[in-house]
Amino acid sequence: MIITQILGTAIAIPGDDIDTDRIVPARFLKEITFEKMGDYLFYDERFNADQSPKDFPLNSVGHLDATILVVGANFGCGSSREHAPQAIKRYGFKAIIGVSFSDIFSGNCQAIGIPCIPASASDVAQITAAISDPPARLSIHLDSQRIQVGSQIWTSALSPARHHAFVTGGWNLKHLLKANAKAIQSVAQRLPYVQNFHDSISPDSTE
Repeated sequence: MIITQILGTAIAIPGDDIDTDRIVPARFLKEITFEKMGDYLFYDERFNADQSPKDFPLNSVGHLDATILVVGANFGCGSSREHAPQAIKRYGFKAIIGVSFSDIFSGNCQAIGIPCIPASASDVAQITAAISDPPARLSIHLDSQRIQVGSQIWTSALSPARHHAFVTGGWNLKHLLKANAKAIQSVAQRLPYVQNFHDSISPDSTE
């Protein structure tokens, strides 16, 4: 799947160095699938011990349908748990704009089709101000490396490798495998431990 443009409303999560334990608390990692991870996104930030909601951006009525996150610096630091990107995706977010990201977190997001888009601190501050009015729609143009809210336009700083992965569909490993199926079959046929495996270990084999 090629990803060149993402449109939607956005919500800002303030603060730098938001780690993966805040994104998904460790006690939820024992789930055997990612199916419910969206329910646990920022769980301890969103709810009190009695399950009553806290004053947190994701609980804001005007931003309940947001599909783009805007964050600060070093977002996704800490442990490399894949549950954090999965929670973000399954909650409904399609992209993250931020000052900077943990490399491992950004890579895990890329693997499931979520661009982590770097922008300067001043630009992120301006974007945050621009989306403070809930109806404001934000557009991310990956092909031209632009972020836009109304008439305001900012330049993103997605690396060439990550940019290429999204605009060509290379982020999707299953897509790559299908696209190169013939080459994979050709290589497999030349590998004795894949092709005619049982024959190669047969007691009658002279090799």
